Amino acid sequence: MKLVCGPKPFEFDQFESDLDVVLFAQSDSKSIACAGQSVAREIRKRKLNPLPKAWDFLSIALSCVCADMAGHRKQSPDGWTREFDLVIAVSDPEFWTTQKETLQTALNFLTTDRWSITFEHGGYYPTPAKHGRVLNGDCISLLSGGMDSLIGLIDQVAEKRNPLTVSQTVRGDKENQITFPKLIGEELTSLVMGHAARVPNGETPASQRSRSIVFLAYGALIASCTGSSSLNRPIDFFVSENGFISLNPPLTPMRLGSLSTRTTHPSYLSRIQSIFDFADLGLKIQNNYSFKTKGEMLKECSDQTLLKKLAHESTSCGRYLTFNYTHCGRCLPCLVRRAAFFKWGVTDKTEYIFSNIGKKDSDHAGFDDVRAVAMATLEVKEAGIERWMGANLASSSVVDQQPYLDLVERGLKELEDFLQDCGVK
Repeated sequence: MKLVCGPKPFEFDQFESDLDVVLFAQSDSKSIACAGQSVAREIRKRKLNPLPKAWDFLSIALSCVCADMAGHRKQSPDGWTREFDLVIAVSDPEFWTTQKETLQTALNFLTTDRWSITFEHGGYYPTPAKHGRVLNGDCISLLSGGMDSLIGLIDQVAEKRNPLTVSQTVRGDKENQITFPKLIGEELTSLVMGHAARVPNGETPASQRSRSIVFLAYGALIASCTGSSSLNRPIDFFVSENGFISLNPPLTPMRLGSLSTRTTHPSYLSRIQSIFDFADLGLKIQNNYSFKTKGEMLKECSDQTLLKKLAHESTSCGRYLTFNYTHCGRCLPCLVRRAAFFKWGVTDKTEYIFSNIGKKDSDHAGFDDVRAVAMATLEVKEAGIERWMGANLASSSVVDQQPYLDLVERGLKELEDFLQDCGVK
């Protein structure tokens, strides 16, 4: 599938495509995709002046999200792997061509598709705002509305940091993204933005596997408004995620492609960090919980009183929208969440559609994710963690595998203890 992506002045007619994507503005036709108009509006409203390469990276990220939404996996030869050919307008195509291979490799790993990208002149760079603002903050914190980023923000404020919180608007999470910073630190500056991507005839439900690149693009955009790049001192960009979900090892061989997302996997983040470094965007991606399970994050959070008040309000479910903004209780993110509460020893006040996963039917104990976790814990006991993980840690960014193996073993133990307590065998 070929997509041509650029701002409205871009000459789309010079390229043949399956889909044109207008960036940072509404499209004039329902047959043309668009994305990013609300982000441009928010930046303009706040009188911020991001660097050209930060706008370029966001253009790339938005283009990838539109491709991800437009591509139909069932139409691919193997029923899963899609092929994307993107032409993207940027301010500095010569520079981005030098990063093409790293970017394509990162995207291949992130979405398990095949990506080919070409860069052209004509990228988005708005007229700088007069008397533009420089944001005050000593770090940037991604706030998703989930439990891990909530814990991360609590810990950062407890450490006397002054984070700028950055959120990607997701239906059902926006209230948390606005409320959490106010409850954690009254003086925190928060930016809640949405890509507002609209794609005609896209896959239903739309794929979300590429969404983390937009989160990171927002971080780059905001980092370039802090003056960190001009000071030659990168600002910390905290992407808080428990290490078990970051690695997200496939619980069974059947889950290798479709059910194991890689949004914060160290191999992916290291490639994006390399691009940021070459682009001199002035930020350093940090995950302080790379070797912590979710349960360990809960137990070790700096402000237990505040966490006990807010934890159940956070969102974890992979099917949150499907069940009308309610946790299903049986998908892997829900199981990890529930196991973490069990380890923490604090009553889980979250409402779950399927609360009794020990019930012997296909909707509860027999559900795919519940069964996959039970199978994984049994296989680890029989084969050992190193053999069970196999080549899943084979990456140049993973120098020492043992801490990761220990982490996965502890994460599976949390899940096993919870399932046993529920009567799942």
